[in-house]
Amino acid sequence: MKSVGIIGANGYTGSELVRLLAFHPEVELQFLYSRSNAGMKISEIYPDLISLCEMTLTNQIQEVDILFLCLPHQESRNWLTENPVKEDVLVIDLGNDFRLENNFQDRNFIYGLTELFKNELKSAKSIANPGCFATAIQLALLPLTKEKLLKDIYTTGITGSTGAGQSLQSTTHFSWRNDNISAYKTLTHQHVDEVLKSLNLSNEKEIELHFVPWRGDFVRGIFTSSIIKCDLDLNEIQKKYCDFYKDAPFVTISEKPIDMKQVINTNRCAIHIEKNNETIVVHSAIDNLLKGASGQAVQNMNIVMDWAENTGLQLKPIAF
Repeated sequence: MKSVGIIGANGYTGSELVRLLAFHPEVELQFLYSRSNAGMKISEIYPDLISLCEMTLTNQIQEVDILFLCLPHQESRNWLTENPVKEDVLVIDLGNDFRLENNFQDRNFIYGLTELFKNELKSAKSIANPGCFATAIQLALLPLTKEKLLKDIYTTGITGSTGAGQSLQSTTHFSWRNDNISAYKTLTHQHVDEVLKSLNLSNEKEIELHFVPWRGDFVRGIFTSSIIKCDLDLNEIQKKYCDFYKDAPFVTISEKPIDMKQVINTNRCAIHIEKNNETIVVHSAIDNLLKGASGQAVQNMNIVMDWAENTGLQLKPIAF
């Protein structure tokens, strides 16, 4: 059994990690760290964890084999500076601190998009978990960039309220969010650079991504649609996707239209492709808290530890 600590266990991604790891046969939760809620049981904050995990949150750090950082963006770097971690500890950061700038002190963070960097992740000691929108968009487009078929991409995507984190904001109030949809960070979302870094790795021409994210009036999930010019036959495109993801247990290429409920509460990504004349649309759907965060972090841990990739992640979607 490997011992695990979670820094920032009181947030959405931290609590989802608790839920996943409580069922994981190869790990044992050693401590749940929180400055603001130290002394409280995690089940007092998240009643869904009653009887599943009754651990008390602490502001004391213990030695562990695996450390998950579930801190607000731009706080992981400061936390690691103030709390040096032994070099043999596997660190998986769910924030955005190391997705673009990979080096920190003696650590080199591997970008944790499993379906692209699985070989590199096998020997990693530090992992920068991808962003939620970035995961959905990249998985929708990777097979096309491998074939050098991408240039200008126009993407829209909608996300649930949990994508904004647990801290209360004006746009997460029920009275504002309910029965409401709005665009935000139009063409300037922080995940654009993250997506382009991966997509441009094997492309001869610089790719441009024009991304418009939306806030949805639901709790969790992401649905994206990317529009691309492509003269290949639809059957040929679908074959390229199936070939690219043939060894990816959590990516499904569907010939039928997809919806978010097919992936909510799972670590899966569903993809559907449509074509009209010379234009294709690639739709993708994920659970922002699982494949877009905590589930992908567990998947990456499994790869590093040489456990079956789906260990602790065999989850059924909530269909109704």
